[in-house]
Amino acid sequence: MAVVIVATLFPVPEHRDEVIAAIETVQAKVHASDDDCLLYALHEGRDGRLVFVEKYTSMDAVGAHSKSPELAELVAALDGKLAQPMDVQLTPHPAGSADKGVL
Repeated sequence: MAVVIVATLFPVPEHRDEVIAAIETVQAKVHASDDDCLLYALHEGRDGRLVFVEKYTSMDAVGAHSKSPELAELVAALDGKLAQPMDVQLTPHPAGSADKGVL
C-alpha cells in the first residue's frame, strides 16, 4: 500500500528563496534516482508556508528515503532557515468516498 507524507515548512522570510532552491535541488535528485518515490511535489501557500507532498510505494521505501543522502542534504541545507521545525504528517484521515478520501 502506498504511503503519503505531507510536510509543512515555514521558511524564515529572508531565507525563503534558499529554502525553495534547496528543496528543488533535492527534488530533482529524488525524481531521478528513487523509483519507490511516486510523488515528491512542492506547493506554496499564500501565507508563505511550503507544503511538500510525498508518496512512496511502501513504508520500507519511506524508511529508505529517511536514510538517503538526498534527505540528509536537504536537512543540512535547511538548518537555521526555518521559523519552526518541519511539521510532518503520516497518518491519513479518510472520510467520505474510499476513492476520494485518501491520496
